[in-house]
Amino acid sequence: MNENYYAIIMAGGIGSRFWPISRTSHPKQFIDILGTGKTLIQNTYERFLKVCPKENIYVVTNENYTKLVKQQLPDMADQQILTEPVMRNTAPCVAYGCFKIESLNPDAAIVVAPSDQQILDEDAFISSIKKSLATAAANNYLITLGIKPSRPDTGYGYIQYTDDVINDEFHKVKTFTEKPTLEIATTFIQSGDFLWNAGIFVWSAQAIVKAFGQYLPDMHEIFADARSVYNSDNEKAHIHTAYQQCINISIDYGIMEKADNVYVLPSDFGWSDLGTWASIYDLAEKDYVGNAVIPAEKVIMYDSSNCMVNVPGEKLVILQGLHDFIVVESNNSLLICPRDQEQNVKQIVNDVKSRFGAKYI
Repeated sequence: MNENYYAIIMAGGIGSRFWPISRTSHPKQFIDILGTGKTLIQNTYERFLKVCPKENIYVVTNENYTKLVKQQLPDMADQQILTEPVMRNTAPCVAYGCFKIESLNPDAAIVVAPSDQQILDEDAFISSIKKSLATAAANNYLITLGIKPSRPDTGYGYIQYTDDVINDEFHKVKTFTEKPTLEIATTFIQSGDFLWNAGIFVWSAQAIVKAFGQYLPDMHEIFADARSVYNSDNEKAHIHTAYQQCINISIDYGIMEKADNVYVLPSDFGWSDLGTWASIYDLAEKDYVGNAVIPAEKVIMYDSSNCMVNVPGEKLVILQGLHDFIVVESNNSLLICPRDQEQNVKQIVNDVKSRFGAKYI
């Protein structure tokens, strides 16, 4: 196990597209949403145990989720759980973790990944991460993992790459494109030089600190000024004050889309970002008429097909004559929604909050 390899797990989101299962107080990364017996963050943590020493794994999360992280990842020491007082997108989250690690070990190579992705081929994933860490440690490159696309999906960002290759595998990135229209996504797939953006990044501590200095200098100054307090009793208070000065910006937009030393590793390890109920439906076991039911103990379906059902295990649920619907119940809320309209769930959450307050969110 390479002592210079580190992992940062980003776990601060609220997962509103998975409402009502995912709540502000208990978001999707802390839920066994696939019915595997482990939560998404537990699966992510266990994958990285095969990449780096457990003391080199950090979680960046909202302060409100500290207790959940400790409960679900009991091996993590307090100094490995980095808390954010407010949501400021991914750039401050990445800066906090990487500057802290850099202050501990200037020779560190770091992988940064979301806490809520599904990886079906773990061996292939670990191989890709280790290759990327070795390449990042030896070069001043910012590396991202791109997934070989299987369809023109409008829910993912895309990475276009060139024929400029290092180590026979890492391609220089030409462009990043946010979620395109179906027509544009189809063109991307046909061109053959586009990958899905997995939101997984690998770089040396030196390279990313330098990139913050070049492309987000104000944020660089904020987290560089904290070098004297990292890994001390004053770290949390200092960082929580510093966060108020951070702009709300993603690492993709703030650095990756602007930098000229970005490379992508085309990868294929059974990846899904689990961003929507559709992604859960695609991965779940289905019956002979296409119904995915989690858990299935007390759900009876008549003349129903292609439905995504997630209800409490102790509840008896009968569905008749329902086709292509999402049916989800959790706590005090029930959502029944056509599968092709699930993009409305975020708006539904906003409407519920404005009408009934945070009780149901």
